[in-house]
Amino acid sequence: MSAAPGLPVVVIGAGPVGLAAAAHLSDRSLHPLVLEAGHHAGSTVREWAHVRLFSTWGEVVDPAAEKLLAPTGWSKPDPGTYPSGGDWAEHYLQPLADALGDQVRYGARVTGVSKAGRDRVVDTDRDTQPFVVHVQYADDREERILAAAVVDASGTWALPSPAGGSGLAALGERAAAEHVSYRVPDLTDPAVRVRYAGKRTAVIGSGASAFTALSSLAELAQSKDGTDTKAVWVLRRGISGSTFGGGEADELPARGALGLAAKAAVDDGHAEAVTGFRTEAIKGSAEGRLILVAEDGRRLQAVDEVIVLTGFRPDLSFLSEVRLRLDERLQAPVELAPLIDPNQHSCGTVYPHGHRELSHPDSGVYLVGMKSYGRAPTFLAMTGYEQVRSVAASLAGDTEAADRVELVLPETGVCGGSGLFDTADASPAATEGCCAPVASQPIELITVSPGSAGTSGGCCNS
Repeated sequence: MSAAPGLPVVVIGAGPVGLAAAAHLSDRSLHPLVLEAGHHAGSTVREWAHVRLFSTWGEVVDPAAEKLLAPTGWSKPDPGTYPSGGDWAEHYLQPLADALGDQVRYGARVTGVSKAGRDRVVDTDRDTQPFVVHVQYADDREERILAAAVVDASGTWALPSPAGGSGLAALGERAAAEHVSYRVPDLTDPAVRVRYAGKRTAVIGSGASAFTALSSLAELAQSKDGTDTKAVWVLRRGISGSTFGGGEADELPARGALGLAAKAAVDDGHAEAVTGFRTEAIKGSAEGRLILVAEDGRRLQAVDEVIVLTGFRPDLSFLSEVRLRLDERLQAPVELAPLIDPNQHSCGTVYPHGHRELSHPDSGVYLVGMKSYGRAPTFLAMTGYEQVRSVAASLAGDTEAADRVELVLPETGVCGGSGLFDTADASPAATEGCCAPVASQPIELITVSPGSAGTSGGCCNS
């Protein structure tokens, strides 16, 4: 699809992938308009400014963005070093937004997207109508913007998943909100440090965020003001060879190190692991503490705080009037979902993909970045940059470029068996065979149409 002349391509979100989309669109002589609900570029990234990325600067700077930044005198940070979220926002995202100038609007929250004069039911002349984007500004003004296309890079940060094993909030979770957090704590903040120092904290989750929280609490336990700090790591599944990530087999060493740090926290006694525990309720105790109760009736020893790091989910509410084709499990585009579905495999590497996998029945609307993964984990910025490069080429009418693959992704070193990612008793056989974590091998990706069998990374990369 080529974007309609004269109308902007609306990009929702001024985060890493949204700004990269704008850079690629500008490079294609299209006209992006980035709508950011926050008051700065990378508003969401700034909320985890204290967390260090496991990707280097060389992996989190988009090539088209770098090209746009070059005339401004911007100096690229050392590509081999690891930025924090704050570094990423301050030294890359904000300068990039500044370079885009008035093509970025702040305090602009998208509240609805539709086809002009057509709700999702109406077929007549639907394909010929532009998109209409409703915007609510921070000063309560409202605006309706006509757009040639809509690229939704709003992410999933605003909707963290709850503690309940059913996907719903645990009974009592909302009532306990004062002592329940859904973010990795910033223990450099004195107020946050006091909240967890000397306390018993349950950490629910099994991904990189949980690893980071566990290692941070372990560091606190070893500090002068952290005596008696203890973490309880609540896992819905059992502990297996892949529980702590890819370790030394991960081609992103910092990502592998996160898992090893979490393992050290358990091995050194700063955290105790509770496996096969699917939270049903969070109950208050007579002492004002919290007791986690599992679906099978097990009760944990009382804790003072709960950190829920069970993933995120996309906000699809403002897209209710456009026709999307989403997977019923992941809420991700149906062509992308099989590549990232943990019910099928738990390998963290997928082949780079673009406009074809991200297309929907309403041509010209794309979910990109973390939003495109729906509820699936293991997203990398590099993946998002490749997505928007392809989408921008497609909107410019350059199908050949849109179909090219211009990225090689690193292996995670983590693979598990089909359908066993969330069970308590995954058997050893689940990590044997084609997907067993073995010595890391680079993926060779040839330039093909994404619909072809174009990887040689083994069965887990299909």
